[in-house]
Amino acid sequence: MIQAYLPLVIYFTIALLVSFGILSVSHILGRPKKPQKKEKLLPYESGIISETRVGPRFSIKFYLVAMLFMIFDVEAVSFYPWAVMLHKLKVFGLVEMLLFVIVLGIGYAYVWKRGGFTWDR
Repeated sequence: MIQAYLPLVIYFTIALLVSFGILSVSHILGRPKKPQKKEKLLPYESGIISETRVGPRFSIKFYLVAMLFMIFDVEAVSFYPWAVMLHKLKVFGLVEMLLFVIVLGIGYAYVWKRGGFTWDR
């Protein structure tokens, strides 16, 4: 019985050794922890050292809307295989998809109530 799990134990052992090895090598070869000069802490871009303050914070609303689109789009893609297999799934498939649509609708309602679909700042 225990011999059946031996390949799994070997796999996890190798995975742990590889992950700790990669972490150790990156720690050893990584950049120094303390910079030598104060200039190394300054932001540097395009060969010009910045002399002005950074502007106002950038709104992440676009990224939130993009993530919501991806989440709900991937869920909506699941309708195609269901439609193809509907004749084999019969009532069971219809009930499962109805539950899926209800959960999807609850998600939409939650995001709508929290203001996730409003674009203004």
